[in-house]
Amino acid sequence: MISRPHNDLERLFFLMGMHSFKNGSSRRNIVAAAAIGVGAVVALPATAQAAPVQVPGTDYSVDVPDELIAAAQPYVDSAVAAAGSYAAPASGAVAYAAPAPVVSEGQRIADAALSKQGSPYAWGATGPDAFDCSGLTSWAYSQVGKSIPRTSGAQASSGTPVPLNALQVGDIISFYSGASHVGIYIGDNQVVHAPTEGDVVKVTSMDYMPINNAVRF
Repeated sequence: MISRPHNDLERLFFLMGMHSFKNGSSRRNIVAAAAIGVGAVVALPATAQAAPVQVPGTDYSVDVPDELIAAAQPYVDSAVAAAGSYAAPASGAVAYAAPAPVVSEGQRIADAALSKQGSPYAWGATGPDAFDCSGLTSWAYSQVGKSIPRTSGAQASSGTPVPLNALQVGDIISFYSGASHVGIYIGDNQVVHAPTEGDVVKVTSMDYMPINNAVRF
């Protein structure tokens, strides 16, 4: 979508330049036609190098200096690209990309833990190739620069308590009496955790085990 003109040069381009696109005029003619109409606001330089240009929609032909054509060029490139008639950006043009979506800290913690699915459980292990339950949670938090207590009991008692109906991705859920097991909430009533000896890091329903509490760091 082409934005509304904001100055004399852009107004002239919309009135004259777009007509040129539809009728197959050369790129130089289009630029020149846009440049001609700014004579009232732009002082014309000496015509050391100029070329006769037919003004679209009129019987007039004028000599347009190259310097003035260069001044009009950025406006033309922008409008041509928007109109779909000129695919390649002009030299020096800046390409704008849509901003990347913002990923929450909790999501980055969950993503770190999820990246270790299939890693074996090993008591006392803190990664990066094997984990116990609190080793996985503390490792995942460390990936976003956060240091939390090492053991499951300490994690359950150190964070800010969170009601289960207010869980956010990245929160730690502790299980069983005494918080002997922990996992990271990943949304949709699921946790990623390192279950027990002989098992691997995986995703299960948080209701699979009796919940002790949930905390947020």
